[in-house]
Amino acid sequence: MILLGSTGSIGVNALRVAEQFGLSVDTLVAGRNIDLLNAQIFKHSPKRVVVMHAEDISRVNHPDVRAGEAAILDAIEESESQHVVNALVGFAGFRPTLKALECGKKMALANKESLVVGGTFVDTSSIVPIDSEHFGLWYLNQGSRPVERMVVTASGGAFRDWPLEKLAHATLEDALKHPNWSMGQKITIDSASMMNKLFELLEARWLFGEGEYDALIETRSLIHAMIDYTDGSTTAHFAHADMRLPIAYALMGRVDTPIVERIDLARIGSLEFREIEAERYPVWEIKEDLLRNPKRGVIVNAANEAAIERFIRGEIRFVDISKSILQAYETFSSSPRSVEDIFAIDTEVRRYVRELSCEKR
Repeated sequence: MILLGSTGSIGVNALRVAEQFGLSVDTLVAGRNIDLLNAQIFKHSPKRVVVMHAEDISRVNHPDVRAGEAAILDAIEESESQHVVNALVGFAGFRPTLKALECGKKMALANKESLVVGGTFVDTSSIVPIDSEHFGLWYLNQGSRPVERMVVTASGGAFRDWPLEKLAHATLEDALKHPNWSMGQKITIDSASMMNKLFELLEARWLFGEGEYDALIETRSLIHAMIDYTDGSTTAHFAHADMRLPIAYALMGRVDTPIVERIDLARIGSLEFREIEAERYPVWEIKEDLLRNPKRGVIVNAANEAAIERFIRGEIRFVDISKSILQAYETFSSSPRSVEDIFAIDTEVRRYVRELSCEKR
Protein backbone atom coordinates (compact mmCIF):
# COMPACT_ATOMS: atom_id res chain seq x y z
CA MET A 1 0.00 0.00 0.00
CA ILE A 2 0.84 3.69 -0.26
CA LEU A 3 0.12 5.09 3.19
CA LEU A 4 -0.47 8.83 3.50
CA GLY A 5 -0.35 9.91 7.13
CA SER A 6 1.48 6.91 8.55
CA THR A 7 2.16 8.31 12.02
CA GLY A 8 -1.43 9.31 12.84
CA SER A 9 -3.88 6.95 14.53
CA ILE A 10 -5.35 5.72 11.23
CA GLY A 11 -1.89 5.23 9.72
CA VAL A 12 -0.73 3.26 12.75
CA ASN A 13 -3.79 1.02 12.49
CA ALA A 14 -3.27 0.55 8.75
CA LEU A 15 0.23 -0.75 9.49
CA ARG A 16 -1.20 -3.08 12.13
CA VAL A 17 -3.49 -4.49 9.44
CA ALA A 18 -0.53 -4.82 7.05
CA GLU A 19 1.39 -6.75 9.70
CA GLN A 20 -1.54 -9.00 10.58
CA PHE A 21 -2.30 -9.98 6.98
CA GLY A 22 1.18 -9.84 5.47
CA LEU A 23 0.56 -6.82 3.22
CA SER A 24 3.58 -5.00 1.81
CA VAL A 25 4.12 -1.28 2.38
CA ASP A 26 5.39 0.53 -0.70
CA THR A 27 5.41 4.18 0.43
CA LEU A 28 5.13 5.99 3.74
CA VAL A 29 4.11 9.66 3.99
CA ALA A 30 4.37 11.28 7.42
CA GLY A 31 4.41 14.59 9.26
CA ARG A 32 6.86 15.51 12.00
CA ASN A 33 6.84 12.43 14.22
CA ILE A 34 10.17 11.26 12.85
CA ASP A 35 10.95 8.84 15.69
CA LEU A 36 7.77 6.87 15.01
CA LEU A 37 8.36 7.10 11.25
CA ASN A 38 11.84 5.60 11.65
CA ALA A 39 10.38 2.74 13.67
CA GLN A 40 7.82 2.13 10.90
CA ILE A 41 10.56 2.17 8.26
CA PHE A 42 12.58 -0.39 10.23
CA LYS A 43 9.60 -2.74 10.52
CA HIS A 44 7.98 -2.36 7.08
CA SER A 45 10.89 -1.50 4.71
CA PRO A 46 9.06 0.88 2.31
CA LYS A 47 10.61 1.68 -1.07
CA ARG A 48 10.25 5.43 -0.54
CA VAL A 49 9.40 7.90 2.20
CA VAL A 50 7.96 11.42 2.07
CA VAL A 51 7.89 13.95 4.91
CA MET A 52 6.14 17.30 4.95
CA HIS A 53 9.18 19.48 5.74
CA ALA A 54 12.55 19.43 3.99
CA GLU A 55 14.44 20.15 7.21
CA ASP A 56 13.36 16.72 8.54
CA ILE A 57 14.88 14.72 5.67
CA SER A 58 18.26 14.28 7.37
CA ARG A 59 16.59 12.70 10.42
CA VAL A 60 14.87 9.94 8.42
CA ASN A 61 16.63 6.57 8.20
CA HIS A 62 15.95 5.74 4.56
CA PRO A 63 17.90 6.13 1.29
CA ASP A 64 14.95 7.64 -0.64
CA VAL A 65 13.42 10.48 1.38
CA ARG A 66 11.59 13.43 -0.17
CA ALA A 67 9.60 16.36 1.18
CA GLY A 68 6.52 18.41 0.32
CA GLU A 69 3.22 18.09 -1.49
CA ALA A 70 4.78 17.67 -4.96
CA ALA A 71 6.83 14.77 -3.62
CA ILE A 72 3.66 13.06 -2.35
CA LEU A 73 2.08 13.34 -5.79
CA ASP A 74 5.24 12.02 -7.49
CA ALA A 75 5.42 9.09 -5.09
CA ILE A 76 1.80 8.14 -5.83
CA GLU A 77 2.48 8.26 -9.56
CA GLU A 78 5.76 6.30 -9.36
CA SER A 79 4.50 3.56 -7.08
CA GLU A 80 3.40 0.23 -8.52
CA SER A 81 1.03 -0.29 -5.62
CA GLN A 82 -2.64 -0.10 -6.56
CA HIS A 83 -3.88 0.76 -3.05
CA VAL A 84 -3.66 4.18 -1.42
CA VAL A 85 -4.70 4.84 2.17
CA ASN A 86 -5.29 8.58 2.54
CA ALA A 87 -5.22 9.46 6.24
CA LEU A 88 -3.88 12.99 5.79
CA VAL A 89 -5.55 15.69 7.87
CA GLY A 90 -7.53 18.51 6.28
CA PHE A 91 -7.42 20.16 2.87
CA ALA A 92 -3.87 18.84 2.35
CA GLY A 93 -5.38 15.47 1.44
CA PHE A 94 -7.36 16.71 -1.58
CA ARG A 95 -4.66 16.78 -4.28
CA PRO A 96 -3.31 13.33 -3.32
CA THR A 97 -6.83 11.90 -3.66
CA LEU A 98 -7.17 13.36 -7.13
CA LYS A 99 -3.72 12.09 -8.13
CA ALA A 100 -4.38 8.57 -6.89
CA LEU A 101 -7.67 8.34 -8.79
CA GLU A 102 -6.05 9.87 -11.88
CA CYS A 103 -3.46 7.06 -11.71
CA GLY A 104 -6.21 4.43 -11.55
CA LYS A 105 -5.53 3.37 -7.98
CA LYS A 106 -8.02 2.20 -5.38
CA MET A 107 -8.48 4.70 -2.56
CA ALA A 108 -9.11 3.81 1.08
CA LEU A 109 -10.28 7.24 2.17
CA ALA A 110 -10.16 8.66 5.67
CA ASN A 111 -9.50 12.22 4.50
CA LYS A 112 -13.11 13.43 4.53
CA GLU A 113 -12.09 16.89 3.28
CA SER A 114 -11.34 15.41 -0.16
CA LEU A 115 -15.08 14.94 -0.69
CA VAL A 116 -16.22 17.89 1.41
CA VAL A 117 -14.36 20.41 -0.78
CA GLY A 118 -14.36 18.66 -4.14
CA GLY A 119 -16.82 15.79 -4.19
CA THR A 120 -18.22 16.87 -7.53
CA PHE A 121 -14.79 16.33 -9.12
CA VAL A 122 -13.98 13.02 -7.43
CA ASP A 123 -14.81 9.62 -8.95
CA THR A 124 -16.16 7.79 -5.92
CA SER A 125 -16.39 4.44 -7.75
CA SER A 126 -12.75 3.73 -6.80
CA ILE A 127 -13.16 4.88 -3.19
CA VAL A 128 -13.84 2.73 -0.13
CA PRO A 129 -14.50 4.89 2.95
CA ILE A 130 -12.65 4.02 6.17
CA ASP A 131 -14.29 6.47 8.53
CA SER A 132 -16.23 4.28 10.95
CA GLU A 133 -19.52 5.98 10.06
CA HIS A 134 -19.22 5.67 6.28
CA PHE A 135 -17.87 2.16 6.53
CA GLY A 136 -20.93 1.36 8.65
CA LEU A 137 -23.26 2.77 5.99
CA TRP A 138 -21.41 0.87 3.26
CA TYR A 139 -21.50 -2.33 5.33
CA LEU A 140 -25.26 -2.06 5.86
CA ASN A 141 -26.03 -1.01 2.29
CA GLN A 142 -24.99 -4.22 0.54
CA GLY A 143 -28.49 -5.44 -0.26
CA SER A 144 -31.15 -4.28 -2.69
CA ARG A 145 -33.70 -2.89 -0.23
CA PRO A 146 -34.81 0.68 -1.04
CA VAL A 147 -33.33 3.16 1.42
CA GLU A 148 -35.33 5.96 3.05
CA ARG A 149 -32.61 7.61 5.17
CA MET A 150 -28.98 7.15 6.17
CA VAL A 151 -27.92 8.17 9.68
CA VAL A 152 -24.46 8.50 11.23
CA THR A 153 -23.79 8.85 14.92
CA ALA A 154 -21.77 11.34 16.92
CA SER A 155 -20.17 11.17 20.35
CA GLY A 156 -21.20 14.75 21.12
CA GLY A 157 -17.61 15.82 21.72
CA ALA A 158 -15.96 17.44 24.69
CA PHE A 159 -18.83 19.82 25.48
CA ARG A 160 -21.89 17.60 25.12
CA ASP A 161 -22.64 17.82 28.86
CA TRP A 162 -21.43 21.37 29.53
CA PRO A 163 -23.90 24.05 30.62
CA LEU A 164 -24.42 26.27 27.57
CA GLU A 165 -23.44 29.41 29.46
CA LYS A 166 -19.95 27.95 30.11
CA LEU A 167 -19.09 27.41 26.44
CA ALA A 168 -17.95 31.02 25.97
CA HIS A 169 -15.15 30.31 28.45
CA ALA A 170 -14.01 26.94 27.03
CA THR A 171 -10.26 26.64 26.53
CA LEU A 172 -8.20 24.65 24.01
CA GLU A 173 -7.41 22.18 26.78
CA ASP A 174 -11.14 21.75 27.43
CA ALA A 175 -11.90 21.21 23.73
CA LEU A 176 -9.32 18.41 23.53
CA LYS A 177 -10.91 16.33 26.30
CA HIS A 178 -12.89 13.93 24.12
CA PRO A 179 -15.31 11.85 26.21
CA ASN A 180 -14.67 8.53 24.46
CA TRP A 181 -11.16 8.37 23.00
CA SER A 182 -7.92 10.14 22.09
CA MET A 183 -7.60 11.61 18.59
CA GLY A 184 -5.60 14.28 16.82
CA GLN A 185 -6.01 17.94 17.73
CA LYS A 186 -8.07 19.11 14.74
CA ILE A 187 -10.48 16.18 14.64
CA THR A 188 -11.08 16.50 18.40
CA ILE A 189 -11.94 20.19 18.03
CA ASP A 190 -14.18 19.34 15.06
CA SER A 191 -15.92 16.78 17.26
CA ALA A 192 -16.53 19.39 19.95
CA SER A 193 -18.10 21.82 17.46
CA MET A 194 -19.93 19.03 15.56
CA MET A 195 -18.21 20.16 12.38
CA ASN A 196 -16.83 16.68 11.80
CA LYS A 197 -20.37 15.31 11.66
CA LEU A 198 -21.46 17.99 9.20
CA PHE A 199 -18.49 16.97 7.05
CA GLU A 200 -19.45 13.30 7.34
CA LEU A 201 -22.97 14.00 6.11
CA LEU A 202 -21.53 15.82 3.10
CA GLU A 203 -19.13 12.95 2.50
CA ALA A 204 -21.99 10.46 2.68
CA ARG A 205 -23.93 12.55 0.16
CA TRP A 206 -21.08 12.26 -2.35
CA LEU A 207 -20.42 8.58 -1.64
CA PHE A 208 -23.99 7.28 -1.70
CA GLY A 209 -25.81 9.85 -3.85
CA GLU A 210 -28.77 12.12 -3.32
CA GLY A 211 -31.08 11.22 -0.49
CA GLU A 212 -31.90 11.97 3.12
CA TYR A 213 -29.00 12.08 5.59
CA ASP A 214 -28.94 12.88 9.27
CA ALA A 215 -26.94 12.36 12.47
CA LEU A 216 -27.66 11.89 16.15
CA ILE A 217 -25.60 11.53 19.31
CA GLU A 218 -24.97 8.03 20.66
CA THR A 219 -22.91 8.59 23.75
CA ARG A 220 -21.16 5.19 23.95
CA SER A 221 -19.88 5.28 20.32
CA LEU A 222 -20.87 1.65 19.77
CA ILE A 223 -23.33 2.27 16.94
CA HIS A 224 -21.66 4.02 14.01
CA ALA A 225 -24.40 4.10 11.39
CA MET A 226 -28.04 3.23 10.79
CA ILE A 227 -30.17 2.89 7.68
CA ASP A 228 -33.94 3.43 7.59
CA TYR A 229 -35.62 1.49 4.79
CA THR A 230 -38.82 2.40 3.02
CA ASP A 231 -40.58 -0.59 4.58
CA GLY A 232 -40.26 1.07 8.00
CA SER A 233 -37.44 -1.12 9.35
CA THR A 234 -34.01 0.08 10.49
CA THR A 235 -30.63 -1.64 10.67
CA ALA A 236 -27.68 -0.51 12.79
CA HIS A 237 -23.96 -1.19 12.59
CA PHE A 238 -22.56 -2.07 16.03
CA ALA A 239 -18.82 -2.42 16.53
CA HIS A 240 -16.14 -1.36 18.95
CA ALA A 241 -14.42 1.74 17.60
CA ASP A 242 -11.37 0.19 15.96
CA MET A 243 -10.11 1.51 12.63
CA ARG A 244 -8.58 -1.84 11.73
CA LEU A 245 -12.01 -3.14 10.71
CA PRO A 246 -12.78 -0.65 7.89
CA ILE A 247 -9.12 -0.55 6.83
CA ALA A 248 -8.99 -4.34 6.45
CA TYR A 249 -12.11 -4.33 4.27
CA ALA A 250 -10.80 -1.43 2.17
CA LEU A 251 -7.50 -3.16 1.46
CA MET A 252 -8.71 -6.74 1.01
CA GLY A 253 -12.33 -6.47 -0.07
CA ARG A 254 -13.47 -9.24 2.25
CA VAL A 255 -12.49 -10.21 5.78
CA ASP A 256 -13.18 -13.65 7.28
CA THR A 257 -10.83 -13.29 10.25
CA PRO A 258 -11.84 -11.74 13.60
CA ILE A 259 -10.63 -8.14 13.72
CA VAL A 260 -12.40 -6.70 16.76
CA GLU A 261 -14.05 -8.21 19.81
CA ARG A 262 -17.79 -8.76 19.42
CA ILE A 263 -20.01 -6.39 21.42
CA ASP A 264 -21.76 -8.05 24.36
CA LEU A 265 -25.11 -6.26 24.52
CA ALA A 266 -25.99 -7.81 27.88
CA ARG A 267 -22.83 -6.32 29.36
CA ILE A 268 -23.50 -2.95 27.69
CA GLY A 269 -26.94 -2.84 29.25
CA SER A 270 -28.24 0.36 27.70
CA LEU A 271 -27.51 3.02 25.12
CA GLU A 272 -28.33 6.72 25.16
CA PHE A 273 -29.35 8.75 22.12
CA ARG A 274 -29.69 12.53 21.87
CA GLU A 275 -30.67 14.95 19.15
CA ILE A 276 -28.02 17.33 17.83
CA GLU A 277 -29.24 20.79 18.76
CA ALA A 278 -28.11 23.99 17.07
CA GLU A 279 -28.17 25.79 20.41
CA ARG A 280 -25.18 23.73 21.54
CA TYR A 281 -23.72 23.11 18.08
CA PRO A 282 -24.45 26.27 16.00
CA VAL A 283 -22.99 24.87 12.75
CA TRP A 284 -26.01 22.56 12.66
CA GLU A 285 -28.03 25.58 11.48
CA ILE A 286 -26.66 25.18 7.94
CA LYS A 287 -26.98 21.38 7.69
CA GLU A 288 -30.01 21.23 5.41
CA ASP A 289 -28.87 24.07 3.16
CA LEU A 290 -25.40 22.56 2.83
CA LEU A 291 -26.79 19.15 1.89
CA ARG A 292 -28.94 20.84 -0.76
CA ASN A 293 -25.87 22.74 -2.01
CA PRO A 294 -22.99 20.33 -1.36
CA LYS A 295 -20.55 22.17 -3.65
CA ARG A 296 -20.38 24.89 -0.98
CA GLY A 297 -18.46 22.51 1.24
CA VAL A 298 -15.23 24.23 0.22
CA ILE A 299 -16.43 27.41 1.96
CA VAL A 300 -17.23 25.61 5.20
CA ASN A 301 -13.98 23.65 5.24
CA ALA A 302 -11.77 26.68 4.58
CA ALA A 303 -13.56 28.73 7.23
CA ASN A 304 -13.31 25.91 9.74
CA GLU A 305 -9.59 25.28 9.22
CA ALA A 306 -8.77 29.01 9.41
CA ALA A 307 -10.90 29.48 12.54
CA ILE A 308 -9.34 26.48 14.28
CA GLU A 309 -5.87 27.88 13.57
CA ARG A 310 -6.93 31.12 15.25
CA PHE A 311 -8.43 29.27 18.22
CA ILE A 312 -5.25 27.24 18.74
CA ARG A 313 -3.21 30.46 18.67
CA GLY A 314 -5.50 31.95 21.31
CA GLU A 315 -6.85 34.71 19.02
CA ILE A 316 -10.51 33.67 19.29
CA ARG A 317 -12.74 31.70 21.67
CA PHE A 318 -14.06 28.21 20.99
CA VAL A 319 -17.56 29.58 20.33
CA ASP A 320 -16.07 31.92 17.71
CA ILE A 321 -15.14 28.95 15.52
CA SER A 322 -18.80 28.32 14.72
CA LYS A 323 -19.52 32.04 14.45
CA SER A 324 -16.72 32.46 11.92
CA ILE A 325 -17.98 29.52 9.85
CA LEU A 326 -21.56 30.79 9.78
CA GLN A 327 -20.47 34.30 8.84
CA ALA A 328 -18.29 32.97 6.01
CA TYR A 329 -21.17 30.80 4.80
CA GLU A 330 -23.42 33.87 4.69
CA THR A 331 -20.79 35.97 2.93
CA PHE A 332 -19.64 33.59 0.21
CA SER A 333 -22.13 31.98 -2.13
CA SER A 334 -20.00 30.84 -5.07
CA SER A 335 -19.72 27.17 -6.05
CA PRO A 336 -16.58 25.84 -7.75
CA ARG A 337 -16.80 25.08 -11.45
CA SER A 338 -13.36 23.49 -11.60
CA VAL A 339 -10.64 22.13 -9.35
CA GLU A 340 -8.80 25.44 -9.78
CA ASP A 341 -11.88 27.25 -8.44
CA ILE A 342 -11.70 25.14 -5.27
CA PHE A 343 -8.21 26.41 -4.48
CA ALA A 344 -9.17 30.00 -5.31
CA ILE A 345 -12.27 29.91 -3.07
CA ASP A 346 -10.30 28.21 -0.31
CA THR A 347 -7.68 30.98 -0.36
CA GLU A 348 -10.28 33.75 -0.36
CA VAL A 349 -12.34 32.29 2.50
CA ARG A 350 -9.28 31.65 4.67
CA ARG A 351 -8.14 35.24 4.20
CA TYR A 352 -11.61 36.49 5.16
CA VAL A 353 -11.77 34.40 8.36
CA ARG A 354 -8.23 35.33 9.42
CA GLU A 355 -9.18 39.00 9.26
CA LEU A 356 -12.63 38.58 10.80
CA SER A 357 -13.43 40.36 14.03
CA CYS A 358 -15.55 37.86 15.91
CA GLU A 359 -16.85 40.51 18.33
CA LYS A 360 -19.28 41.65 15.61
CA ARG A 361 -21.46 38.55 16.04
